Amino acid sequence: MAFQCSTCGKTHDGLPDVAFRWPDPYFAVPEAERTARVRGDTDSCVIDGDAFYIRGVILMPIKETSDHFGLGVWVSQKRENFITYMENHDTADIGPFFGWLSNSISFYEVDTWAIKTMAHFQGKNQRPLIEPEPSDHLLYIDYSRGISLERAWDIAHGKG
Repeated sequence: MAFQCSTCGKTHDGLPDVAFRWPDPYFAVPEAERTARVRGDTDSCVIDGDAFYIRGVILMPIKETSDHFGLGVWVSQKRENFITYMENHDTADIGPFFGWLSNSISFYEVDTWAIKTMAHFQGKNQRPLIEPEPSDHLLYIDYSRGISLERAWDIAHGKG
């Protein structure tokens, strides 16, 4: 299995991850106001100086393999934890920190907005691993039990 990366243009082996560029609240800020109200990059986002988000990855096991399907999502953080992360982003010696999932994932029928999560920090220039808290939501079930390779490919191709 190979795919061409839309970010770097190179061909990679394996299954591509799917990611959100911004937390959903970013899109609630009028486009003309974003420069003044939003500070962010590919890993962190602050809106109006009082809403803090970090980007991480939910790794869903692919059933009957040792592979995972990565889902890049944003989770909220309280100010203190956000500052700790920003000052120590390259260490695994912090956290885990609680956060609310801050993306509505369209391939789930029941909204994923504000699902409880824990962010586990890895250091070594890697994004945090995001762990959904136990619930009866299909996102948690997929995370804890795994998904089929076919479903992972459907999600990666926007057919989720």
